[in-house]
Amino acid sequence: MQLNQYLFLSGQCEEAFRAYQRILGGEITLMLPHAGTPAASHVPPEWHDKIMHACLELGDRKLMGSDAPPGRSKPMGGFCVQVAAGSAAEAERVFAALAEGGEVTMALQQTFWSARFGMLVDRFGVPWMIDGGSSQEAAGAGA
Repeated sequence: MQLNQYLFLSGQCEEAFRAYQRILGGEITLMLPHAGTPAASHVPPEWHDKIMHACLELGDRKLMGSDAPPGRSKPMGGFCVQVAAGSAAEAERVFAALAEGGEVTMALQQTFWSARFGMLVDRFGVPWMIDGGSSQEAAGAGA
């Protein structure tokens, strides 16, 4: 069994997934618009170029998403996409890139469990939780 995140975006899925690939790495393995699929008849013509399904593969995990058709989009809440960066420096880079144009809800900082931890909502409305570096790094930084 594998547990992955699936995001419903408001018409910015392709832009968001290209940004996530640039920031997080990985490979976009699918970017399927409504046009040319049976789903095209269920969305207005101006929505045909919007994304019906996208997949960004990051190691053994997948971040998936689509553009929610008009009238079906809702603000995201009650969850965060969590990134476990390999180091404090990587956490800082990812946090800064995702925060650009978004809203920081908890500044990236040292905590008792991690060298860096912070939360934000990116410019696409997706909530993120960034964690990086070990508790040993955090303890060493506080010494």
